[in-house]
Amino acid sequence: MDHTEKHKRGAFSYLFEWAAPYRGKCALSVVTATLGVLCAVVPYFCVSKIVTLLIAGERSLSPYLFWVVAAALFWAGNYLFHSISTTISHGAAFAVIADTRRRMCEKLARLSMGKVLARPSGVTKNIIVERLDGIEPTLAHVVPEMTSKLLAPVAILIYVFILDWRVALWSLLTFPIGMLAMMGMRVGYEEKYSRYVKSGKNLNAVAVEYINGIEVIKTFSQTAKTYKKFTDAAHESAHSAIDWMKDTQIFFSLGMVVIPSVLVSVLPACVLFYLQGTLPVNEIVVIVVLCLGMMPPLIGAMSYSDDLAKIGTIVGEINSILEDEELRRPETNVQLDRFDIEGKAVRFSYKDTEVLHSVDFFFREGTVNALVGPSGSGKSTLARLIASMWDVTGGSITIGGVDVRDIPLRQLNEMIAYVSQDNFLFNETVRENLRKGRPGATDAEVEASARASGCHEFIMQLEKGYDTMVGSAGGHLSGGERQRLSIARAMLKDAPIVILDEATAYTDPENEAVIQNAVARLVRGKTLIVVAHRLSTITDSDQIVMVRDGHIEAAGTHETLLEDCTLYRHLWETHIGSKDAVEVK
Repeated sequence: MDHTEKHKRGAFSYLFEWAAPYRGKCALSVVTATLGVLCAVVPYFCVSKIVTLLIAGERSLSPYLFWVVAAALFWAGNYLFHSISTTISHGAAFAVIADTRRRMCEKLARLSMGKVLARPSGVTKNIIVERLDGIEPTLAHVVPEMTSKLLAPVAILIYVFILDWRVALWSLLTFPIGMLAMMGMRVGYEEKYSRYVKSGKNLNAVAVEYINGIEVIKTFSQTAKTYKKFTDAAHESAHSAIDWMKDTQIFFSLGMVVIPSVLVSVLPACVLFYLQGTLPVNEIVVIVVLCLGMMPPLIGAMSYSDDLAKIGTIVGEINSILEDEELRRPETNVQLDRFDIEGKAVRFSYKDTEVLHSVDFFFREGTVNALVGPSGSGKSTLARLIASMWDVTGGSITIGGVDVRDIPLRQLNEMIAYVSQDNFLFNETVRENLRKGRPGATDAEVEASARASGCHEFIMQLEKGYDTMVGSAGGHLSGGERQRLSIARAMLKDAPIVILDEATAYTDPENEAVIQNAVARLVRGKTLIVVAHRLSTITDSDQIVMVRDGHIEAAGTHETLLEDCTLYRHLWETHIGSKDAVEVK
């Protein structure tokens, strides 16, 4: 089934597909819910029998007692079956949500970095956490309870048909009117709800941005009210919710009132047929009481109409991740005898804008290679293409003579240690953050990598040493400490190819020597690609590649480029001048 055909499927077909491993539980919850609703209807029948006995002048206690006990037992059965159904359906629903959330996280790992970064992190988080939880009412309530609540009125209606088919037909008069009201609610519903959801996701993303940038915002004396981007997002979210409610709730309320009001049509019919002498009083009592019994399940079923209207949008959002196009890679590992890296006519575009224009390069195994150039020249993009965070738009990148697109993603990730300037750490202990480099590493190996990278001393000064929690994104540590831990993590991985994407760009002078020594140990005997911010740190590189406006302008050693490349010489003089100025200060 191709991508287009998949989108033609209905939301419920996806839900049933995701719930397939729990099909038995879902079916059992429907059965028990149906039994519960039927048990809830039987007491109305018992009441009608008691009223009939009263009309008939019955003075013996036993028949009344029989129907009272029967009503009590069935009412208790209703709560019992409802509890069983709810327990089963919620267990299945939360299992489906957990499985789907796991699949979404695994899917993100298989997407190109470009696709992941194109969607704001707040939006992705909103879909995986809040929006995915939106399928819980449908799976846990709508499927079992709405099904059962619709079956109970059908059973009552059949019984009324048996008693008097004319009254049964009259009881159906409210349904067309109510359904027209519900259809009115659905007109434009998806567009209005989609706008509400979109504005909510935008508000979520802007709120995350606002919180992350709170230091800058406070520095320039802004508040949530004066930060226009935030206030606009908040107003749009509020207005979209109000517009959605105004346009749908009148129709929804009308449908909720009209459809269950079967007595509005049944009572006049019963009176008419009674006056004609064709409908006895005892049957009127039974019919009226049973019609009263139809109201609670009908109201309950109608209350889920809003969930039914929403589910299409929710499933669409979930599928925006689950069905996104992946990096296509083989499953079987390839044999690599060497780890030199070569690019031929490499082109790459962000959306419709080409940022790398047919570049060629060669990084020999075991050498140190630096990518330098002005901001926005494309050097970080080139490093990320080598790590296969994106696929090239044109040309090829090979490792050991094998195109990176022909190497399984897991194998490629194992052979590349990538350290970025973000130095991201998880909200776990220092030990577990380091172990991310090699999950099977022993405590001794973790400590050895920390010593080699110059981290051990400051780690031991922390409150709990290696068992200290680093905080969200490593917030409990300084920038230099996070950098050193990131290098230690890469060192523990012991990959044959190391990419440092401006990993030491913001190193303070106190940490620079320590980090440079750690980097030297990390890359010993490996193929190193470093995106350089400080030219003084890469003067000993085997090859320096000058990138400018998406082209490779020159390549060679530091001395060669100083002689032959005007741009490199200018950048070097600027760097040395700024460095001298800092030292003078």
